[in-house]
Amino acid sequence: MDDEIDKRLPLPSVEATQRVKPRRRRGWIVMLLLLAAAGGLAVWLHPFSRPQQTAEEGRGGRSGRSRLTPQPVAVAPVATGSIPIVFDALGTVTSLSTVTVRPQVSGQITQIALTEGQMVRKGDFLAQIDDRNFVASLHQLTGQLKHDQALLDDARLDLNRDEKLTTNAITIQAVDLQRATVEADEGTVASDQAQIEAVQLNISNSHIVAPADGRLGLRQVDTGNYVTPGDANGIVVITQMQPISVMFSLPEDNLAAVTEEMRNGATLPVTLFDRDDVQQIASGTLQTVDNQIDPTTGTVKMRAIFANTDQALFPNQFVNAHLLVRTLSNVMVVPNAAIQHGAPGTFVYVVGADDTVSVRPIATGPGDATATQVLSGLSLGDKVVVDGVDRLKDGAKVTVPDAATPAIAPSATAPAAGQAPVAGQAPAAPTAGQPPAQGAPPAATNAPGAQQRHHRHRKNGAGGGTGAGGSGDAGGDNG
Repeated sequence: MDDEIDKRLPLPSVEATQRVKPRRRRGWIVMLLLLAAAGGLAVWLHPFSRPQQTAEEGRGGRSGRSRLTPQPVAVAPVATGSIPIVFDALGTVTSLSTVTVRPQVSGQITQIALTEGQMVRKGDFLAQIDDRNFVASLHQLTGQLKHDQALLDDARLDLNRDEKLTTNAITIQAVDLQRATVEADEGTVASDQAQIEAVQLNISNSHIVAPADGRLGLRQVDTGNYVTPGDANGIVVITQMQPISVMFSLPEDNLAAVTEEMRNGATLPVTLFDRDDVQQIASGTLQTVDNQIDPTTGTVKMRAIFANTDQALFPNQFVNAHLLVRTLSNVMVVPNAAIQHGAPGTFVYVVGADDTVSVRPIATGPGDATATQVLSGLSLGDKVVVDGVDRLKDGAKVTVPDAATPAIAPSATAPAAGQAPVAGQAPAAPTAGQPPAQGAPPAATNAPGAQQRHHRHRKNGAGGGTGAGGSGDAGGDNG
């Protein structure tokens, strides 16, 4: 019976056995691919665990090598200099006189003598209106005047005769009547003279001349047009260009400082810069201050006068006005890059004799684009850090590389040989073949706009500019 069962069950063929082996291989390959994908995902999710740990160990309290290694910094000495107090405002160029030349009589334009854009003086001929009808009226009125003048002369003769004969043949009533006739004739002659003067004025108005000095605009009429005194556009507009004024507004908080200087007889200079506040356009003086403050804006209007000999200023031009109120001379200043702000308030890093830095709170006054006045907290000659403050803390060791001490520059006076640069003054450039002096920065001759960029100034309490890392607290690296 077993033999019969064995005969019924078919034996697996060699082909079936060979088909099972590839299936098992594919299963191992899929498993290996899944393991590789899982490993790659783990590496992608945690790629920087070790570098972050190393960075945290290096930052923790500035311990280890970072605490022992002196940090390279750039320093500048606290010196004396001049700080200009300048108020900045947006201004508009306005002409002192704008005249629209309109015809005073009606008539046809027979001649246009003006050239658009030319500079004219008062009395220069501009245009001619046909005046033939006025000339004819003048001749007629002149004849009428002669006729009435003759009647007047005859009446006066009669009056003289009547006055001599009053006692004999002429009654007093006749004399009075003749005297009234003379007066009537005198009135007629006066009326004729007035009419002649009116016609002469019309003839003069037909000859149009410039009523003021200035620059001509575009003409509004051409030869042959009929013009009347009611024409809205007129013939041409004359705008005074020399001198010219600039209107600008300042906050009412600045009014007291300006008026105080004006009461003392000071002439306040005003400098104009272009729309980008880069290129200087003109220099003038403050002329007047408005008599009231605008309650809607809290500002007061001011007018400055400029000679405008080069005609660089044009009416309605937008400019930036800088009003110099006064200059603080021989005050203690520090570079703006040295001033920091943090938990102690306004402070600087001062380098001591042992090449360690200390946090020094200071009180600041007004400043400009490069330096700020120091009211208290520092002494002349103190060295303050102007670069590298982001890596410092109170008591940190520093090193000052050669030629890394910048100068303070608001003043324009050159320092004497061997003297520290005065605040507000740029250091002198080294001569050819001579290396720059120690503590002098390299000249920034390739900086774009280095010769044209103008410095903005700040009012009292503006503080200094914050250097790198100035937003953090002093000793912010303490653990």
